[in-house]
Amino acid sequence: MGDDGGGPAMRNTNRRLVILVSAVAVAAVAIGGALAYRTGPAEAEGRAAPLTGTPTPTPAPTPTPAVSRTPIVSRTPSATPPPSIRTPPSPTATVTGPTKVTLTVSKLPEGREPQVPYLVDREIRGGSGDVVKLPGTGGVIAVGRLGEGALAIVQDGNDGTELLKTQYDKVVRRTPGVSSLVTTRDQSAAAYAAARISSMGQAVKGGTVYAETTSSLKSLKLPDSWNLQVLAFADGKVYYRAASTEDGAWTLYSWTPGASSGVKLKSVVSPTAVSANGRVSASMGTLNDSGSCSSVVEIGTGRQLFRTCENMVSGFTPDGSTAIGGSAYGDGYCDTVQVALDVGTGKLLREWKGCFHQSVAEDDQHVLIVAVASGGGGDPGTKSAIIRCTISTGACELATSISTDKALRIGT
Repeated sequence: MGDDGGGPAMRNTNRRLVILVSAVAVAAVAIGGALAYRTGPAEAEGRAAPLTGTPTPTPAPTPTPAVSRTPIVSRTPSATPPPSIRTPPSPTATVTGPTKVTLTVSKLPEGREPQVPYLVDREIRGGSGDVVKLPGTGGVIAVGRLGEGALAIVQDGNDGTELLKTQYDKVVRRTPGVSSLVTTRDQSAAAYAAARISSMGQAVKGGTVYAETTSSLKSLKLPDSWNLQVLAFADGKVYYRAASTEDGAWTLYSWTPGASSGVKLKSVVSPTAVSANGRVSASMGTLNDSGSCSSVVEIGTGRQLFRTCENMVSGFTPDGSTAIGGSAYGDGYCDTVQVALDVGTGKLLREWKGCFHQSVAEDDQHVLIVAVASGGGGDPGTKSAIIRCTISTGACELATSISTDKALRIGT
């Protein structure tokens, strides 16, 4: 695969890792009905208990109405450059306790439910809005909130995917081919991308990026793109990645909704995530059968803040001060670690050990993680839950109850 200058190539020999970081590959897996998180987790019960005390994890020995189709609208291009780094990321709060924590999910105390949208079986919960039950039986790939409604990417039953927009528990629009979704924290906007997939589940040339608010919908056709994925909607811009060839390196772009084209951001090579404030990006410069290497880069300046070949960076806290991710080698049924890293230095702030499917920052100090309590490998009887872990203390709690064979997903 590529090096720091060339970026990862989407080759069949490395599809095990690309599944974790490419929405196109995720969609391909969904089409095959093999999404790992479908076999896990658990129906949640709402709670109001606050995060309290230090939980029971054992420290590791080493401390350190009518359905309509989406319209296409384009306008005049914007010459506004991407945002520069005006101030450094906020300093991370003081961390205490062991750096590495081994979790026993079944022994964690109960806490409050996730304060972001999340999926339990086929119900979208959390955020500001009523519980939404999704129709159909296909796998659910991603969920989010937009205004008083909800968005979900699901399998469409025809070896493809589609985005459902619901309002008052009714599907009001279906957008075919959508394979990635991001929403803003205030539920005022969403961005999603339709990346073409063949009947065999392989990427096909061409795609469309959409930007939607509660009052408007705009789109950008990208007929020459490959492996298209939205990464963030920040500061009024949609950040997305695409390649110019099937096996080419990912390139980061920003797009002001309404403009006729995106702006290529040469400061970041092979992006995998963008912070919610649009200031920093994760870059996977190396990917091969032995693992991967990630860097965190300031988008406005191109300055590399740190590099790690021990972890794969998958996201950031909202203020951009902490990077979150998992192991550098992404094979297997679940990831065995989830980490929090200081963005300014790359220092390991916290490492949680267990069996995990997904992690998303709930706020600047808490990470939500889909964690397996028992079973695994897709076997019937697998018990899972969404847990909440505090970066500053390492303490974790149950954000949903532990249940059996229920799909769980944390919203974007």
